[in-house]
Amino acid sequence: MELFIDSADLREIEYWSGILPIDGVACNPSLVARAGIRTAEAVQKIFEIIGNDKRVHAQVVATDFADILNQARLVSSWHENVFVKIPVTLEGLKAIKILAQEGMKITATAVATAHQGFLAAKAGAAYLAPYVNRIDNVSANGVEVVRDLVRMIDSHGWETKVLGASFKNSRQVLEFFLAGGHGAAVSPELLKAIAQHPLTDASAEGFLEDYLSTFGTTEL
Repeated sequence: MELFIDSADLREIEYWSGILPIDGVACNPSLVARAGIRTAEAVQKIFEIIGNDKRVHAQVVATDFADILNQARLVSSWHENVFVKIPVTLEGLKAIKILAQEGMKITATAVATAHQGFLAAKAGAAYLAPYVNRIDNVSANGVEVVRDLVRMIDSHGWETKVLGASFKNSRQVLEFFLAGGHGAAVSPELLKAIAQHPLTDASAEGFLEDYLSTFGTTEL
């Protein structure tokens, strides 16, 4: 199972990559815009923070076929471990097919149905990124889409991985992994909710108080 920080905020990336065993970072144009840093600079600085052996999923902004091709080739040239995110529009699927044939590492993103995931995987995408919470918001079931994608991949022996995104609560992340999802892109806010629990903090404080009350020191 893989864990990616879903952010372009360099401070948050540095903070969480120092705590958790992450596999890389995922970002999109909205996250980049929110961080106030253009994609090219963001990718460079992210690798400086997390190391060149990690993976960064960086997205094109273009929406028509020719421009998607140009931007994807540019993004791919930035680093050997960049995975180019391309939305699974018709223009995007057309581009994925061409670029995958060139050997590009592609993450098919904004996947809303298992059908779209099937088409992107068949076109050669290395990752499929279903938007779990956004699927839930249109009265569908994001985790069921993930489960269908995983079954499809396993049935056909494809090497494609399912990289879940757009999580809004820790339960969605847990259910995603229970459904067989291969990797999750999780926001810093949600990482905090997943990693911490009041019961754990209270237990640690209690252990400290008991030890200090008996020995008067933290020395073991």
